[in-house]
Amino acid sequence: MNLNVAPPSISHPNRERAIKKARLAAGFPNVVNGRRIESSRQIKISDPVTGEELASVTDTQKDGLDRAVQAAKAAFPHWSSKTWNERRDLLRNAMEELKAHTDELCTIITAEHGRPYRMAQFEITWVLDTYVPALLQMKLPDSTWNEPGVGQITKRYVPLGVVAAISPWNLPFLLSFTKVLPALLTGNTVVLKPAVFTPLTVLRAADYIREILPPGVLNVISGGDDLGPGMTSHPDFQKVSFTGSSETGSKVFASAAPTLKHVTLELGGNDPGIVLPDADPQAIAENLFQSMFLLSGQGCVTLKRLFVHESIYQPLTEALIACAQHQRLGDGFDPETTMGPIQNRPQFARMQTTWEEIQEAKAQVLYQGEVPSEGAGLFFPVTLLDNPPAEAAYVIRENFGPLRAVIKYRDLDEAVRLANGTPYGLGASVWGTDPELLDGVARRLDAGMVWINQHLNLHPNIPFSGHKNSGIGIEFGEDGLKEFCNLQVIANRR
Repeated sequence: MNLNVAPPSISHPNRERAIKKARLAAGFPNVVNGRRIESSRQIKISDPVTGEELASVTDTQKDGLDRAVQAAKAAFPHWSSKTWNERRDLLRNAMEELKAHTDELCTIITAEHGRPYRMAQFEITWVLDTYVPALLQMKLPDSTWNEPGVGQITKRYVPLGVVAAISPWNLPFLLSFTKVLPALLTGNTVVLKPAVFTPLTVLRAADYIREILPPGVLNVISGGDDLGPGMTSHPDFQKVSFTGSSETGSKVFASAAPTLKHVTLELGGNDPGIVLPDADPQAIAENLFQSMFLLSGQGCVTLKRLFVHESIYQPLTEALIACAQHQRLGDGFDPETTMGPIQNRPQFARMQTTWEEIQEAKAQVLYQGEVPSEGAGLFFPVTLLDNPPAEAAYVIRENFGPLRAVIKYRDLDEAVRLANGTPYGLGASVWGTDPELLDGVARRLDAGMVWINQHLNLHPNIPFSGHKNSGIGIEFGEDGLKEFCNLQVIANRR
């Protein structure tokens, strides 16, 4: 397999019409203190399907970061003094404005990320139609009680101050606004940095709501590799909310430590799934496949290592292969496309290196699909490995792309040990029909979120967190809201 094929374009005719309608040529300024900010220092944003330049964005330097932080600091007293309901209503108005531009935002995600258009729709509509209504129903009310010998006790949650939000490239809209919205709802102000590879959708969204929210409440700045460290070490942030790799997360943690910032780190994952011998291969194959290859496998909480009991290994792998054979890699604007490319060249190079390692090890391949024969797209074929060593380096590391390992087991205790045998602990799942056995196995898996007969099923009301090197802190639910607050207790002796 030659992953370096790169002649002409494979773009679909829908692409040109959609991009023109989405007004990419109108530009993508930063938003600071309610104003559009542009700079002569620019970063080019490339299309992962065609290799062509889509747009350019501001490469924010230290002075630009300082202006954004100062705007957020200045806005904090007024914003935090508003009632919870006042902040909620302003955020609802802002999100209603974004709903009016759903098609445009979906088009921009499709262009900058490369995924099928319907998967861009899923991201935007999940935030606006599922996450936002659930979040805006939440509250953190004061609680009061009398404690003998102390007096009347009031427990309150108060905002931290200015929050640095740093989002990744794989779900740019979702993983930006699931940081921004709870931070703002709880009374904080925010400086958001979207990923350097996929900043366009977030910048356009910020531009649409910059006059709805008070100036300085939400500031969105784009930039290169130096901007993130500048944010995590900046003395005027009280919290950093970061999603990205575990390696980068440890650097964020170290950078935030000297000023004792609060941190929420949602980091890498190498999610295992254990299929018990009583599972029905035909009934679960499609769900398993989609859990493995959503976003072309570019998801921290996608299923990456599948442990299958030897008694059903053959029928289940045959069913997974049948699912794989129905996939079509291509341009996200083509309605026939089911999977897009790797989003950026550095990640594509990592996948190439892993594949070379697999070839050198002479690992068996259950299935490997095709990539488009034309074009400069960063396409990696759908690949299923056939019972590779569970402790091989290329299985233990997180494969952020459409490469997955299917591993045969005989002894359930050994399967649990191997499932837990990575530095990660983000998500996991167990599949079968015996309720007691399913629950027992789920409780033995060392992960923050364990699903039974499902995977990747997240909900705004359900807290989500990682174990081990997969993160620190909680997102979603009221527990996630509390991550953006200080706890204050008032003890009143009367």
